[in-house]
Amino acid sequence: MGEAQSLTAIRPVLGEKSIVMVGLMGCGKSAVGRRLASRLGLPFVDADEEIEKAAGKSIEDIFEEHGEAYFREGERKVLARLLRSGPQVLATGGGAFMNAETRAAIGQSGISVWLKADLPLLVRRVAKRNNRPLLKTGDPEVVMQSLMDARYPVYAQADITVESRDVPHEVIVAEILERLAQVLQASSPPEGAR
Repeated sequence: MGEAQSLTAIRPVLGEKSIVMVGLMGCGKSAVGRRLASRLGLPFVDADEEIEKAAGKSIEDIFEEHGEAYFREGERKVLARLLRSGPQVLATGGGAFMNAETRAAIGQSGISVWLKADLPLLVRRVAKRNNRPLLKTGDPEVVMQSLMDARYPVYAQADITVESRDVPHEVIVAEILERLAQVLQASSPPEGAR
């Protein structure tokens, strides 16, 4: 299926659902999500930015002042609100999909896309930024491997999995569009049944 066909197949069937990007920090959820939203003519929303707006402080400060459990509860509430305002492309924080309630809400109001990346790629990408609270607790490579071990089996429950790798973002976007069209067509009732 060509990209133009994918686009025309996706829009009518998406309805009010959001396309929800999940995966570890550094996998490209925001960069790829922005381009995907642009191709689909949908708004792009970064959940982390929305959490910071709601809290009036950075995620780093929330972690430092209140701890991870407090942050996760705020994240759950913000995501529940955002999922009610689709259609959109929504990039989530790396831990968001780990919450069973959030996963259920995404399953009901969205289509989840896991950008799966290998360890060397993630370590290379996250090394460029120092605003990752979970990486301040030890060797980033060890922490990332531990996060992968814990989270990848849960991320695997996403509706779509696409390999994140060092190719132009447009290549990844085209793969997501093709998979979205397949998933949406498979889940939509035939013409006469509507």
